[in-house]
Amino acid sequence: MAIGTTAARTLETAARGGGLAAWSGPTDLFIRPGFEFRAVDCLLTNFHMPRTTLMVLVSTFASRGLIATAYEEAIRQRYRFLSYGDAMLIE
Repeated sequence: MAIGTTAARTLETAARGGGLAAWSGPTDLFIRPGFEFRAVDCLLTNFHMPRTTLMVLVSTFASRGLIATAYEEAIRQRYRFLSYGDAMLIE
C-alpha cells in the first residue's frame, strides 16, 4: 500500500528490477497508461486537480472511468481537493 503518489513512484522505482529492493537516488519514472504496477496494490491519495501528472498516475492505477466516477461523486458531495482535502483509497 502506498500512502500518496510520491510513495507510489518511490516503491515502483524500487521495484523496477522485478522485485522490491533497497534503493536510493533520484527517479525519472513517469507513471502513465500502459505502466505495470509491481509493488503497489492499494493507493491512498488526495483528490488531485485535472490535467496533472498526479491525475495521470491515479487514473493509470485505477482506470480513467473509475476515477471519473469517483470525482463526479466527490464534486456532488462537495469533497475538498488538493493536499489538505479529502482522500480516497483505491484498491
